[in-house]
Amino acid sequence: MATSELIEALQALAHERKIDEFYLIERLEASLAKSYQHILDLEWDARVTIDRQTGKIYVYEMVPVGEPDEETGEYAEFEERDVTPADVSRIAAQNAKGVIASIVREAGRQSIYEEFSGRVGDLVTGTVLQGTPDFTIIKIRDGVEAELPHYDVKRNPGERNERPSNEHYRHNQRLKVLIIDVRDPSSDAPRARGEQARPPIVVSRTHPDLIRRLFEIEVPEIYDGMVEIKSIAREPGARSKVAVASREDNLDPVGACVGPKGSRVRMVVEELRNERVDVIQWNDDPASYVANALSPAKVSHVFIDEDNHYATVVVPDDQLSLAIGKEGQNARLAARLTGWHIDIKSASFAGGPHVTENILIDEEDDLEDETGLCAYVAEDGTRCRNHAREGSRYCGVHADLDES
Repeated sequence: MATSELIEALQALAHERKIDEFYLIERLEASLAKSYQHILDLEWDARVTIDRQTGKIYVYEMVPVGEPDEETGEYAEFEERDVTPADVSRIAAQNAKGVIASIVREAGRQSIYEEFSGRVGDLVTGTVLQGTPDFTIIKIRDGVEAELPHYDVKRNPGERNERPSNEHYRHNQRLKVLIIDVRDPSSDAPRARGEQARPPIVVSRTHPDLIRRLFEIEVPEIYDGMVEIKSIAREPGARSKVAVASREDNLDPVGACVGPKGSRVRMVVEELRNERVDVIQWNDDPASYVANALSPAKVSHVFIDEDNHYATVVVPDDQLSLAIGKEGQNARLAARLTGWHIDIKSASFAGGPHVTENILIDEEDDLEDETGLCAYVAEDGTRCRNHAREGSRYCGVHADLDES
């Protein structure tokens, strides 16, 4: 390639890719300097300059002058010695290919970062291009790809797993995904393994906000702001709970999200590959909110300990397993949704449905029931679980109350 042709090619590429022409030439000069130092076996560093008008290339060896600094051992002044080889253009052309390819990749990643860095949290629809054991490549649009990672986090602790365990993808399958990260190519932060070969956009199918965005699409009242999603608790691929509240007095938020005959929530469930979604009514009263969160179980009473952020829930005996859920899933999700630590007890184990403050208490005479439990009820509404002594309404611990 003639020197003038090299400049013309660089100028054309810079214009096409919207890359600064001088930046491109400076990168090529730096790459050529390293190559010539090795090719010419120079004792000192090399410097390369490319004439911006003619494209002629000059190679210099930077020979130090004077004595090195006593502390650093570095030289302050250098003398340039011309060592330009006869076949300088051929070597430059070979280096230019690699440098240009590298710059184009970096420019492309920088362009994607500038376009998508402000879209973190957005829902996008893509097409599955390729799958590997560790991640799936999703095509968002022409020239833009995203990575849906599903690494084994035990073997790769620094990586992510953003795919629900029940999902597997096929080529050309369309997916709705949530953008959760856009890698900055100019950042000095530690890079992900093999980041240069991976798409800069990271998407997720497990993030709770995926459900939020899906409901915004299916429920106009949420999109318009009349219904607000207060909280989301999710176990991806299995079950989720969504707490909603209305900003309009006469609007039922749960009904708006469920839709006629469940049509709206059904669309969300289908997109989540049949993940179960419970929509519950948010309430600023903690006791009511906790009771709602344990739906579909029926709750008898809720004791609230605000100091310790602890909720004790009493349910009918036949509702205990439903309130706890399979492997504790229902109770676990309710606790995440409300932010309260929840302790669930059956009515018989709790000694009957007698609660203070949050729950109506029977008259004192009614506290003596057939269970034979102690009649003492603490200030927080918790009833003593000891059996009453014979001939007394109280156990041995609270026997002194018989005298009062």
